[in-house]
Amino acid sequence: MTATSELAAPAMPPAASTTADTPAEPPRQLESLHSRRGDLVPPLLLAAIALAALPLVGSAPTWVTLTVAGLAMGMMFFIMASGLTLVFGLMDVMNLGHAAFVAFGAYVAASLAGVFGGLLRSGSAGGALLGMLLVAIGAMAATALLGWVFERLFVRPVYGNHLKQILITIGAMIIIEQLLLALWGTQQMNLMLPEQVRGTFAFEGMAVERYRVVAVLLGLVLYVALQLLFNRTRIGLLIRAGVENREMVQALGYRIQRVFVGVFVAGAALAGLGGAMWGFYREQFTAAIGADLLVQLLIVVVIGGLGSVRGCFVGALLLAMVQNYVNFLVPDLALVSNVAVMVAVLLWRPRGLYAAGR
Repeated sequence: MTATSELAAPAMPPAASTTADTPAEPPRQLESLHSRRGDLVPPLLLAAIALAALPLVGSAPTWVTLTVAGLAMGMMFFIMASGLTLVFGLMDVMNLGHAAFVAFGAYVAASLAGVFGGLLRSGSAGGALLGMLLVAIGAMAATALLGWVFERLFVRPVYGNHLKQILITIGAMIIIEQLLLALWGTQQMNLMLPEQVRGTFAFEGMAVERYRVVAVLLGLVLYVALQLLFNRTRIGLLIRAGVENREMVQALGYRIQRVFVGVFVAGAALAGLGGAMWGFYREQFTAAIGADLLVQLLIVVVIGGLGSVRGCFVGALLLAMVQNYVNFLVPDLALVSNVAVMVAVLLWRPRGLYAAGR
């Protein structure tokens, strides 16, 4: 027994070394604290860009109009790209066919506008807004159904293979665009704004379009709702836990695959909502309405940080506002500004404005 205890005595140092390793935890906590403090930097940058544009524009009313227009465009970018960043960040699926959901939502909205034409053409602003709400809900529901079919047919067979995901989803986008042309025809689709929403709010020489105010408010409501969903609800906790450790969540009895399918369907519905709003904004469009926005949506997702709703929100506003200011000041550089913003952000923060979960 004495020999055994003497042999067992040297086994103590590893335990002591394990205890000695625990002080390594504070640096990670400090790093996390530093990250939280840095969360205000991107919004402050956005405000600084807006203020810096004021002397360049030269006119306060024009600056207000450009700023609100940029905010409205950014909100619509956010609504369309939020589903894409959720699918990228939470499901690790590179769905480049996301633009097809935008186009499908716009086409469905154009068809539903005829169904609810009485409300849209009513003499009251409340009736017009109710008609637009019903059109948007219908577009979301139809696009959610398309997203469910899309996930089963095109995405599920290629989980875990990014190259196949890219190729198959791009091919699926082309198929859906051709189906839109076959079902609705090759002519341009019309989705006219109601007269009560078409006007402007005028105040001391400043004019702001009513629809852009509606877009800003809707985008803010959606952003707050998503933040509450992921940070204050049980389903949000389940989604985040499934991302961190899918096997453990499944061992606890949850069907995490169904949850992720729900995330994909919700992302498609958000794209459909964005497509309906963008259709009202454009009023005339073709089946390429989604493909024309794909590059901008990808830039929003990349500069925001994959999987970050907050990053998607700030990134969409940043991209739209810079594009709007540059389009007014130097129109020839408007398209280049998108790539310039992406390069500048990634040089500053290679993982995007906000890493996932921040």
